[in-house]
Amino acid sequence: MDSKENDSLTSYVKELCPETFIFPVFLLGFFIVFVSQMGLANTLNTMMNTAYRLLIDTVLYITAVCVLMGAVSSLLSEFGFVSLANYILQPLMKPVFGLPGAAALGVVTTFLSDNPAILALTEDRRFRHCFRKYQFPALTNLGTSFGMGLIVCTYMYSLSPTMGVSLGTAVVTGLLGAVIGSIVSTRLMLVFTKKYFGDEADILYDREEGGSIPEGMRPIRSGGIGSRIIAAVLDGGKSGVKMGISIVPGVLIICTIVMMLINGPSETGVYTGAAYEGIRLLPMLASHVDFILKPLFGFSSPEAIGVPVTALGAAGAALSLTANLAEKGMLKAGDISVFTAMCMCWSGYLSTHASMMDSLDCKPLIGKAILSHTIGGIAAGMAAHWLFVLL
Repeated sequence: MDSKENDSLTSYVKELCPETFIFPVFLLGFFIVFVSQMGLANTLNTMMNTAYRLLIDTVLYITAVCVLMGAVSSLLSEFGFVSLANYILQPLMKPVFGLPGAAALGVVTTFLSDNPAILALTEDRRFRHCFRKYQFPALTNLGTSFGMGLIVCTYMYSLSPTMGVSLGTAVVTGLLGAVIGSIVSTRLMLVFTKKYFGDEADILYDREEGGSIPEGMRPIRSGGIGSRIIAAVLDGGKSGVKMGISIVPGVLIICTIVMMLINGPSETGVYTGAAYEGIRLLPMLASHVDFILKPLFGFSSPEAIGVPVTALGAAGAALSLTANLAEKGMLKAGDISVFTAMCMCWSGYLSTHASMMDSLDCKPLIGKAILSHTIGGIAAGMAAHWLFVLL
């Protein structure tokens, strides 16, 4: 075990130190912010109900996506599509993203599904052997940048009748902004991973996997075509189940907090303890920094900040919030461009980044991945805004 692996293990501090007394104060203060407005019973009920709805409506959906995409990606890997993509797209992916051509398959799978779909690819050593060790963690940033892309673009365009204007240009510029954000996020992450792993280390394999794959070769499963198809589908589906379960803590904990900071009381104006209620703290704070947000993103109203902030936890929830703002006449086409870019680029990365990096055995780099993607999402929003203004 090398020194960097030792660094990722548990470290030690004194049993009683300043954080022992400071942290409970901050934790209590955090709950008081909610309890002072919602009441203790409503706060606890909303937390439980929101986490439950996220588990049923979001986590199970993502798990289903992971199972299906795991099966598909395993088939594509088994019959050489990953190797083909690596050869064909190498001239594009390497200079733009600094990754091998096979990474383009991760872009496609996440664009058609969600962030964790790229983890189904990373479970397959036929895919992994295309990467050097420092490139592998950056797949988290690359995949997340395109997560739910098809759904986000389609949904945003579907708001055209509600807003009374065609949103085609807004969606296209938003998509381009997300691409720019993905480049920024991935490249920044590679800077950190090169320092951590070095730029020459290859992917390592366990002995039971058969060691490193010889140059110019790819392994296949034993048996005929039919048995290989069945084995690939089942193995890929199993890896999808593991990936879906691994994201549960991040989605339930982080997304619940974000929802309660963004949303307000029920439609009647009172707190009932139902799911998705909150104290509207983030929109209030955004109204005080509107002089910064306006030139960067061109938001039409302070409430608009709630969409990208909600996208930090769940892109699906951000889409729902976008529809509500559109129905109230608080949005313009330029806002849709920025929302498309940031919802697609961020797409709930705070809820999935930690678990995705954990699944890649890169816990020490979780903070770097989140920092890189935060900057990438901001770049995506700014690029989409100014692209839309220019067009």
